[in-house]
Amino acid sequence: MLGLNYTSVSEFILISFSTFPQHLLPVFFLLFLLMYLFTLLGNLLIMATIWSERSLHTPMYLLLCALSISEVLYTFAIIPRMLADLLSTDRSISFTACASQMFFSFTFGFTHSFLLTVMGYDRYVAICHPLRYNVLMSPRGCACLVAWSWAGGSVMGLLVTSAVFHLPFCGLNEVHHFFCHVPPLMKLACGNNVLGVALGVGLVCSMVLLGCFLLILLSYAFIVAAILRIPSAEGRHKAFSTCASHLTVVVVHYSFASVIYVKLTGLHSQQGNILIAITYTVLTPFLSPIIFSLRNEELKNAMKKTFLSKLSLQRLSGRCGGGQNMVER
Repeated sequence: MLGLNYTSVSEFILISFSTFPQHLLPVFFLLFLLMYLFTLLGNLLIMATIWSERSLHTPMYLLLCALSISEVLYTFAIIPRMLADLLSTDRSISFTACASQMFFSFTFGFTHSFLLTVMGYDRYVAICHPLRYNVLMSPRGCACLVAWSWAGGSVMGLLVTSAVFHLPFCGLNEVHHFFCHVPPLMKLACGNNVLGVALGVGLVCSMVLLGCFLLILLSYAFIVAAILRIPSAEGRHKAFSTCASHLTVVVVHYSFASVIYVKLTGLHSQQGNILIAITYTVLTPFLSPIIFSLRNEELKNAMKKTFLSKLSLQRLSGRCGGGQNMVER
């Protein structure tokens, strides 16, 4: 049970936003709530469009649908609790709930990175090996890649959570963060194994994320080389346009993740860490559906076709119904 017999701590207190001026907390709540609702709406819109439009039932868009699901679940594991704490004076979280939040946040976070890597491989096969695309990215093969991504994320979540929560906690229970994250929890742990666990968790997470990033870079190195061999400018533009949204999301995802290692000057260290964490827990998921909706022409056109046409039909039927009622009268 994740070390329940090894600790005297039964709950933690998340004190992240308590250091900010109290009059700013309602402003933060409204801003983060709107961003969270937009994130949910954007991802649900993407999933609904892909589900309803048969022309989008291809590996690229099925992977995008899986990516949207992982993003919705990732934000659901963190942001609702953060919003509640912004307006509450009781910011306590039970030991089990804290462990569950860490497990799900790492599971869906790493699943997101694995799916981005698989999407890079999908674009590599589509551009560099188009004649073998239907074989290498068959429906069964695509499903297996998605399943392995979810399995890999679950293993990473279980590995990190088990390593952290098997450590004893020596009475201190104030977590200087807005969710149960590894670095602030490691500061509350005690024993001879704390340093080793911290280094081990950091090394494993860094190696996995760096490995995903390098695989994506390798995919795009081959993609760029293949695009440059296309004789016509129109062909090169068309080939690159299929990768633009994915590449932009990758840049945003890893750029904000790398901000974790940058020290913000002019800010209190705790407030700086909170603002840094917000970039990859709130801002990155907020930008992702915007990028895919605006940068992917096929998806954008499908959204217009699917939802705007339905709205037009509803308005037309409403007018016809109103006209019929007038005639009857």
